[in-house]
Amino acid sequence: MALNLQTLRTRAITAVVFVIVMLAGLFYNQWSFLVLFTIIMVGCLVEFHQLMGKINATYAGAPIIYKSQNILGSFWVMLIIAGKGTLYQSLPLWYWGSFIIYILIIVLLVTIFFYRPKLGYPVNLYSALGVLYITIPCAMMIDLYDHSVQFFKGPDWILPMVIIASIWINDTMAYLVGSLIGKTPLSPISPKKTKEGTYGGMVLAVIVVSVAGHFFWNLPYQTLIAISLTAAIAGTLGDLLESKIKRTAGVKDSGSFMPGHGGFLDRFDSLLIAVPAVWIVLFLFF
Repeated sequence: MALNLQTLRTRAITAVVFVIVMLAGLFYNQWSFLVLFTIIMVGCLVEFHQLMGKINATYAGAPIIYKSQNILGSFWVMLIIAGKGTLYQSLPLWYWGSFIIYILIIVLLVTIFFYRPKLGYPVNLYSALGVLYITIPCAMMIDLYDHSVQFFKGPDWILPMVIIASIWINDTMAYLVGSLIGKTPLSPISPKKTKEGTYGGMVLAVIVVSVAGHFFWNLPYQTLIAISLTAAIAGTLGDLLESKIKRTAGVKDSGSFMPGHGGFLDRFDSLLIAVPAVWIVLFLFF
């Protein structure tokens, strides 16, 4: 297949912008981190609603105000879960967020009251799945930012960075190893993935993250290994889950927000499953 230089250029430019935005949100301060993951949450929820609309015709016909209420409610849930460690004017962020969101939701209540019963159980279930699949993982990521010093002696961003790096390295190495020696398909859901690439990516992600984390920041090996291995395994499952959703919806990409790379869910599918898994491992065993 001939190399399309225009496509390659588009993908490269998009990737550079994406990395810059992610690093800026990660490193600047707690507010930039909150804004970053709020944007990620909203972008993923919008695409999730669109995919559910392709899967279920009734959901596709749901009014915009109903879907908007779900996004506003998700924002409130995220602040409740993740806002305990972030203060503004000496008050927890969840206090301010709750006040604002309650006002907004009151405006929608009457309309939602009339529409929700008509939409039926499956549609309401899809809305709940959006909260479980997207909102709670984003909230957990912010919570891990607030608790970073509990697990690592270093800046607040170190724990989220380890998780994100584990996923990115796993994805990259899985692609490279699979391209070189991959022969055995991993799953019918994603035919391009191979077992050799998947296992190779996991092993290399654990090695790179553990060695780099200990060498540059003197982080404990056992915690680094636990995080990187958990993130790599759960991240792969997250990628397969999103592939299944897209296949059911009959689409190739979840969206087109990032030219050459797809949408929000295409970029953060691994993170959405990896973060809860890492959160559980850390709070249970460390």
